[in-house]
Amino acid sequence: MKENLKAKLIELKKEKNAVILAHNYQLDEIQEVADYIGDSLALSKIAMSVKEDVIVFCGVKFMAETAKILSPDKKVILPVIEAGCPMADMVTAEELRNVKKDYPEAAVVCYVNSSAEVKAESDICCTSSNAINVVDSIKSDQILFVPDQNLGSYVAEQIKDKEVILWQGFCIVHNRVTSQNLLHIKEKYQFAPVLVHPECRPEIVEQADFIGSTSEIIREVKKLKDKKIIIGTEKGILYTLKKQNPDKDFILLSEKLTCMNMKKTTLKDVISSLENETNIIEVDESVRKKAYDALKKMILL
Repeated sequence: MKENLKAKLIELKKEKNAVILAHNYQLDEIQEVADYIGDSLALSKIAMSVKEDVIVFCGVKFMAETAKILSPDKKVILPVIEAGCPMADMVTAEELRNVKKDYPEAAVVCYVNSSAEVKAESDICCTSSNAINVVDSIKSDQILFVPDQNLGSYVAEQIKDKEVILWQGFCIVHNRVTSQNLLHIKEKYQFAPVLVHPECRPEIVEQADFIGSTSEIIREVKKLKDKKIIIGTEKGILYTLKKQNPDKDFILLSEKLTCMNMKKTTLKDVISSLENETNIIEVDESVRKKAYDALKKMILL
């Protein structure tokens, strides 16, 4: 059955001149058929350079919006329109405009996990893999970091000469992991290194052996000689880790590390949305231009 679906998808891609982008947190069946798999930064760059007319973005809404912002001439499809990001919903453009009035000298650094409208109100975007470099590159001594307080806190620890004002948002998945979860796993696997995403709580990050984005964790695992490795990010990453490192065992830091929004997209959804060209993402041009500027600054760093 699945092979028939894969064959149909290959035909549709040729017919529609489409490319499939998938985030590392997607279901295995989606990563198996994707033309490109990556984290937010990698997929943003790919979205700018693909030659196909249609981009099917297997992720959540802000990611598909980012692809449309960067490639306005492409048709961008989000297979499941309900696939959102709770953290992105924790800040609105209106709320950000109001807070900016309280900090007129602050540069606004916006995590890509945000809406197009919020990006348009920001000076520059960042991802978890380049957030430190982005903040460090800004001349202003005061940074308003939205919307992830955990990533912002991690950045502030690395860059002491700037005041980082944190928005009170967070990833509901990474934020679920507690010190108790970490203590339990470390007791069970005493010699296994702990690799975590900076969206985790500060008390988790402080105790990790390595902190990095999805792509950085994947690269670090390749370097490690350890045969057992504890992974502190969304479980979808295990698809790539196991594929690239069949000789290593991966232990998820917590079973709570499952993003239901990232798991909404199925192979059938991809085929249906591409076949019928439904769930096409549009971004208002006035918003797109401003958001594009913030994203482009990040990409050019």
